[in-house]
Amino acid sequence: MVFSSMVFLCGFLPVVLIGYMLCPERFRNFFLFLFSLVFYAWGEPKYILIMLFSTVFDYCNGLLMEYFDKKGRPGCRKYVLAGSLIVNLGILCFFKYTDFVLESIGAFTGDKIQLLKLALPIGISFYTFQTLSYTIDVYRRDVDVQHNIIDFGMYVCLFPQLIAGPIVRYSDVQEQIRHRHPDCRECAAGVRRFVIGLGKKVLLANQIGILWDQISSLQQGDMSIAAAWLGAIAFTFQIYFDFSGYSDMAIGLGHIFGFRFPENFNYPYLSQSITEFWRRWHMTLSTWFREYVYIPLGGNRKGMVRQIFNLLVVWFLTGLWHGAGWNFILWGIYFFVLLLAEKLFLLQEMKRWHPVFRHLYALFFIVLGWAVFANDSMPRLMTYLGAMFGRGVCAVNETAVYYWSTYGLFLAVLILGSIQLPKKAAVFLENALRNRIKGKGSVWGERILYAMQVIFVAAILLVSGAMLISGSYNPFLYFRF
Repeated sequence: MVFSSMVFLCGFLPVVLIGYMLCPERFRNFFLFLFSLVFYAWGEPKYILIMLFSTVFDYCNGLLMEYFDKKGRPGCRKYVLAGSLIVNLGILCFFKYTDFVLESIGAFTGDKIQLLKLALPIGISFYTFQTLSYTIDVYRRDVDVQHNIIDFGMYVCLFPQLIAGPIVRYSDVQEQIRHRHPDCRECAAGVRRFVIGLGKKVLLANQIGILWDQISSLQQGDMSIAAAWLGAIAFTFQIYFDFSGYSDMAIGLGHIFGFRFPENFNYPYLSQSITEFWRRWHMTLSTWFREYVYIPLGGNRKGMVRQIFNLLVVWFLTGLWHGAGWNFILWGIYFFVLLLAEKLFLLQEMKRWHPVFRHLYALFFIVLGWAVFANDSMPRLMTYLGAMFGRGVCAVNETAVYYWSTYGLFLAVLILGSIQLPKKAAVFLENALRNRIKGKGSVWGERILYAMQVIFVAAILLVSGAMLISGSYNPFLYFRF
């Protein structure tokens, strides 16, 4: 089940919201835990056992570390942590990378190796990182041990962020698990955030995704430099509005149920360097790798050579986390090289550049990086990158002119949607209206503003619903991660 489906919007979500509001407060965590299992089992009932195993296993690991503390044997805690890491990462690697490893070995040796053809459990990369954050933080004594397995299960399986994040560390919501009291204002903000995220997904990401699918499937004779770059730009917008839209929906649902999930995006395409881009893109993943990989390896405290090695490990793992394919590994190494170059000499040099040139520099390498990310086979990747730089294709052809002219206006809309201008304009308009209607009474003024917000949100919801009912193109890119 996905958020951008009529089953979720018209069936599952209303039932959960009504049931949650009617449920006594002391049973609400159990209610969310139960319906989160239903949400997950809707698509993959057999793999729910893996998620439940991870939940129970790490719940017991927390209790076991507490037990060793009480028995005066704190040194044993590290063995519990090691067991948690081995088992959780072992499950993740088995399902996600076994066929990739077998296929790579077969390609290297020339032998035909029978693949296991394992289906990837949805969301396993996300909930594995969440359970690990708990055991690591308990080991560090940064959080208290959770004694209620229902509360812990609700944290792991909570459906708003189960499938594609944001990655919510246990420390982010430790207090909210037992103490949360959403009011009407917070619920309204959550609904607004959810609907805006739905609009980003359905009205923007899905529509530009059609263009990427069309261009990426072009034959070599129909390809051109202009078409290849347009395709990469289309995927650049698709993955942003797809993933940030999903994050908005998850954060909005969190508000409705009284949770404050961390932000995942901060206008990444406004970045003026690759370093800045990764401070703005998928921020919860970057935070996870920094807190649980980069800093434990030594961070930048052990000299430049060790710091470079630590960065290499982090970015190799970042690429591998996104998918079982050489293009994802190459994508991680690609950003490692760019970040290292910026760290060693480029950032100082770029201070002398005009902001426009810094921005164009960042966008060039971001778009190029997404071209690597999107092409999931090496032959296809090499062919597509070759087309982007003119190998075997012309600069412009009729196909490119058609696509650029057809999607030109929509690209302008996407650009506007990825910058802060619409938000600033909305704030300016709201303030202007507040000042204009002050003399008409604050109560009526607030009601007018509230009515305008309701109309805006309702319009997005109705149009998005109409698109979904029509059965239009509706993929979810981060399902495969």
